Amino acid sequence: MQSPEIGHMENYGASHLTVLALTVVAVIVLVRAARGRHGETVTTAFGWVLLVVAVLWMVWWWLPGNFDVGQSLPFHLSDWLRIIAPLALVTRRGWAIVLSYFWGLTFNLQALLTPDLVYFRYPALEFAGYWFLHASVFVVPVVLMWGLGYRPTWRGWAFGWAATIGWVGVALGVNALLGTNYGFVSEPPGNPSLLDLFGPWPWYVVTVALLIGPVYALLTWPWATRRTLAGTVPLTGGLARRRDSARPGGA
Repeated sequence: MQSPEIGHMENYGASHLTVLALTVVAVIVLVRAARGRHGETVTTAFGWVLLVVAVLWMVWWWLPGNFDVGQSLPFHLSDWLRIIAPLALVTRRGWAIVLSYFWGLTFNLQALLTPDLVYFRYPALEFAGYWFLHASVFVVPVVLMWGLGYRPTWRGWAFGWAATIGWVGVALGVNALLGTNYGFVSEPPGNPSLLDLFGPWPWYVVTVALLIGPVYALLTWPWATRRTLAGTVPLTGGLARRRDSARPGGA
């Protein structure tokens, strides 16, 4: 088991505001790079770096001195996303692209705007790991859409909604079995969060599950209009499309 917590990051303190500002800078820099002559190479390289860091971070939490059954198992949505997002950049598969887009710009926002960052052993390392990974999986979908020209389709919307409900079911099952709170689907976070807007548990789980489909639809609609789809080519599987001026990927 893990040692007791030794601290907690203050939300909207100097360090929080600094990393949010750096995230905005990273978005601007990487979108410009993705649109440049070497955009394919740069974004793929970033995907590999993110994937390596994500795997190392997971392994670090599995070390005997760090392991905690409530934190170390890969059942938080962010655990899945930090693997899926780099795979989207490296493989350009449609399923990874749409999940990076929907999850990175919705659920991941809670981790950025109302982080529940608790320090256990090495605050500097835990701070760096938390923010690099959560900021990166926000940057990735922005780069995919506005930098590389990928577009979710209505089939991708349905897949994203189904995958989200599937993850909620997995997290609820794991929490019931182990007495954990992965994904905050079994009880709210210990600090104020965006979930507070949707009522107490379990109603916020029900409300979010009902709302996420329409929210994903709003994120899909601007890209799925006939005018926007002009000049794009479908990826295999039909979950996403891409501007035909860029190299199509798989799905």
